[in-house]
Amino acid sequence: MSALVQVAVPSPLYGVFDYLWTQSQAIVPGVRVAVPFGRRTVTGIIVGEIAHTDVPVEKLKPVYRVFDAEPVLPGDLMRLLEWASRYYHHPLGEVLSSALPALLRRGKPAELATQEFFRSLAGCDVQSLPARALLQRQLLRYLVDRAGQPVAAAALRAISTSWRTPVKSLMERGWVERVTSVQLPDNTAKAAAPDLLPEQASAVAAIQKSLGSFQGFLLKGVTGSGKTEVYLRCIQEAQQRGFQSLIMVPEISLTPQLMTRFEQRLSGCLVSLHSALNDSERLQSWLFAANGLADVVIGTRSSVLAPLPRLGLIIVDEEHDGSLKQQDGFRYHARDFALMRARACQCPIVLGTATPSFESLNSVRAGRLTELPLTRRAGDAVPPTLALMDIRRRKLVEGMSDRLIDAMRAHLDEQGQVLVFINRRGFAPTLLCNDCGAAADCRRCDAHMTVHVRHNRLRCHHCGSERPIPPGCESCGSTQLDRVGFGTERITDALTEQFPDTPIARIDRDSTRRKGALEAQLQRAVTGEARILVGTQMLAKGHHFPKLTLVCILDADRGLFGTDFRSLEHMGQLIVQVAGRAGRESRAGTVMIQTRNPDNPMLQTLVHEGYEAFARIAMDERKTAELPPFSFMALVRAEAADARQAHAFLQQVVQSMEQHRVGSMEILGPAPAPMERLGGRFRAQLLLQSDKRSTLNHNLAQLCTHIDHLPGSRKCRWSIDVDPVDLY
Repeated sequence: MSALVQVAVPSPLYGVFDYLWTQSQAIVPGVRVAVPFGRRTVTGIIVGEIAHTDVPVEKLKPVYRVFDAEPVLPGDLMRLLEWASRYYHHPLGEVLSSALPALLRRGKPAELATQEFFRSLAGCDVQSLPARALLQRQLLRYLVDRAGQPVAAAALRAISTSWRTPVKSLMERGWVERVTSVQLPDNTAKAAAPDLLPEQASAVAAIQKSLGSFQGFLLKGVTGSGKTEVYLRCIQEAQQRGFQSLIMVPEISLTPQLMTRFEQRLSGCLVSLHSALNDSERLQSWLFAANGLADVVIGTRSSVLAPLPRLGLIIVDEEHDGSLKQQDGFRYHARDFALMRARACQCPIVLGTATPSFESLNSVRAGRLTELPLTRRAGDAVPPTLALMDIRRRKLVEGMSDRLIDAMRAHLDEQGQVLVFINRRGFAPTLLCNDCGAAADCRRCDAHMTVHVRHNRLRCHHCGSERPIPPGCESCGSTQLDRVGFGTERITDALTEQFPDTPIARIDRDSTRRKGALEAQLQRAVTGEARILVGTQMLAKGHHFPKLTLVCILDADRGLFGTDFRSLEHMGQLIVQVAGRAGRESRAGTVMIQTRNPDNPMLQTLVHEGYEAFARIAMDERKTAELPPFSFMALVRAEAADARQAHAFLQQVVQSMEQHRVGSMEILGPAPAPMERLGGRFRAQLLLQSDKRSTLNHNLAQLCTHIDHLPGSRKCRWSIDVDPVDLY
């Protein structure tokens, strides 16, 4: 009788599926297999062998093919992913699939790419070749001159694009040998380490002491305090002990800069993992990590899912950043997953930031994390001076006050560099009719279209739809159209008019779409070639601009009135992070924050007492309101072509949860999402809240056993988001 195996397939269905094992290989969990699933053949992952099945054996289908001799997902990582599937209440097949590069999900071999090399062998004789075999003579002489050392195929191709045929002839004579090998990206350190400040040395000693055991650290360092230097020292020690190090950053834009810094200081095999790589590049980097060949892996959130057999140190840079949370599909939080992985691997984890998340600050209070403070900037740099600028009743030039423009001119005259921060891209967020008051709205979302003047387009930044800027109002036909509000494009045009001879760099998602554009713009910023920088939150964290002396924050008030309970926290983090770009070298920095609410107590606290005092007050308010991190939340979201279907389905969810509820849990809703219509579909949500994580997870687990059987489940797309970072 054939053996029985359980396979996790990438499907929205919960659970695993039983198949017949008719293959000659041994059954190994973590191996990829091709299996029939409905009318398709899909790539699944073996979860394990089973002794019996509830499905009649005659109805079971066989495993068609085994792709791997060794598991692509080793046992320790499989166990962690199975935990994540349970914790985030997401189907195991999709969780395991998320951990694999795209090419492995398509069944491609899990093999490292090899390079071709050729070398001459003893006994070869150039002179005995026929005179007419000119290319054979030339190639053989080239190989002989290398004294039998392997020569890359690229070097032979440089001699002639028709090199393969003559080399094949030489191989048939027994004079040339072809060899293949994997080429590691072996790096050599080029720069010496600077001296450490006392606080840095203390942090390094604490982290290095914990290598080989689990310990969580919050490296809370003011901007410019040298957190990266602490990372480097700890990574070097981990390398010397034979460990791999994983460094996670929230944004792709931070990866090249950090990679360059690490290549200057670290020797060994360094690889990066992020979505800007093509599928082949990503697979090779993943395989270097999975085979234990990479000493250092730098990546965005998905890198935490990569196999790392020698993992000995995890670093999460800018741990507060919302980009570390996956917002669709498998909705995991990379920081929280990294904490669990560090515990499972018994290795230290370092969460680094100048503006810790309230979750991490609460973990310090509870003793789950050890705080390592860095209160001084490295070198001669001093913290920037922050000032609120009241713009009520003042004349504004395209959103900028006259005092702000005067300050910019003064800093430029003193050879300083200026950063103008506005967290909106495009020219203007709204196109408004002066006659009837109608706005140009997205036809698929409850949102205004953003004006992009350079391309003469209206674009929705939520669903991506776009159309030409109309010559007249789409409601009344009037040509009296106003572009209301400000974005990076409009601010750049205004500054070009104010400072016509000053080089300006605009850095946002629109201006850096093409490959290499971001690196080129950042290089202009770092060297000081661009004297004025205009950008969004892409510039808010992690970047080091040596010549930057003035930061101008144009719209600080949005976070004061956000609909999400985390809006205030995010506002404080963003202001401090942007402000931290100023004065990172010997010249002092200044930060000017435009506001129409200069007397707001939280703004006043942030500016005059710092982020720590700001966070303490905000966390006390959260605790009083019983909001995270002092309670635990999950969102059940539903979307459908008809708003009534989404609400009806969530009402069924409420009834199901009421029947099976265990413990104290509050159910709020269903209610429309803050943006109800998105991409042509209507969205509703249900908020679940409990003071115990175990209670919330138990009730969600109960829901997952019933939700597929609810009548409305087939009429909606639904999802469960545990620990949501926003309620949008």
